[in-house]
Amino acid sequence: MVIPAYAPKPSPGDRVAVVSPASGLPGLFPRPYELGVQRLREEFGLEPVEYPTTRTMGATPRERADDVHAAFADPSVKAVFASIGGDDQITVLPFLDRELIRANPKPFFGVSDNTNLLAHLYNTGIVGYHGASVMVELGRPGAMNPVTADSLRAALFTSGPYELRPAERWNDIDRDWADPSTFEAEPQTRPGGGWIWRNADRVVEGRGWGGNLEILSWLLMADREISHDLSVYDGGVLFLETSEELPSATEVFRILRNMGERGLLRRFPALLMGRAKTWSFERPNSPEEAARYATEQREAVQRALAAYAPDTLAVFDVDFGHTDPQFVLPYGGTIRVDGPARRITVTY
Repeated sequence: MVIPAYAPKPSPGDRVAVVSPASGLPGLFPRPYELGVQRLREEFGLEPVEYPTTRTMGATPRERADDVHAAFADPSVKAVFASIGGDDQITVLPFLDRELIRANPKPFFGVSDNTNLLAHLYNTGIVGYHGASVMVELGRPGAMNPVTADSLRAALFTSGPYELRPAERWNDIDRDWADPSTFEAEPQTRPGGGWIWRNADRVVEGRGWGGNLEILSWLLMADREISHDLSVYDGGVLFLETSEELPSATEVFRILRNMGERGLLRRFPALLMGRAKTWSFERPNSPEEAARYATEQREAVQRALAAYAPDTLAVFDVDFGHTDPQFVLPYGGTIRVDGPARRITVTY
């Protein structure tokens, strides 16, 4: 069994890679990408390095894998950032050289479709970081959310425990990147409602694993990066979140049911469920529709847990994934969920 280990952290002044293993959207929407790169440089003191396919739409899976290899193999590059997610990073996985990456461990930051690469790193023995894509979190209009920025800074530069706290305000309504006025002000936010706890009578501490639920379902279907020896997940903390495609409660339940039928859900004594994204350009839900969507998703998750993992400690509406702000979670690193104290602590 491979136990993921923390790679050395960068320091201010170091070079960091910016790659697009999922999608070359920086080429279509340069404004949020260049803003994110600027903040890496000016607010975090890092020197971003761009690779050949970073701004290239339609780059082949092999070309994108080559950029990942180049970023990990370069000894002067101390961390790797994904520009954004996408929907076909699974096709890159067969071209990745696991031994090259294992021999050159470094922190990788990404979310959404980058669940593929995070799961690959987990199986390679490297702790990754679920969060902080360049175009979205770093390229946020107006300014980075201070909650996100503080979490990213801690994940980048420190080692040790970091406590997550419920966001006082949050947002999941996007604005058009093609409209220059989008970047003139920060997004409007609304009050957070705190976390919702289930079976909160125990403390669970284990390695984090999971990511975007839809991407995990694709990995399961393709039989990639999900260990056949399910004991490797025993005692871990599962964290899941859903995307801007707004999967229905029925679809969420079915994915979790299939994970349950495989025997996967019961391996994790704790689950963190990300705050559901409830709005998209295709489905601009009203506040009432958004609240109903979130409630139905939560009920679907609870129904699956009741059937397949009734003793699991679960926390809902945790701020990671596709909503803002976004905590960075260590993928393969230690997560502590303290039910009686209602506290969540991650180790960066």
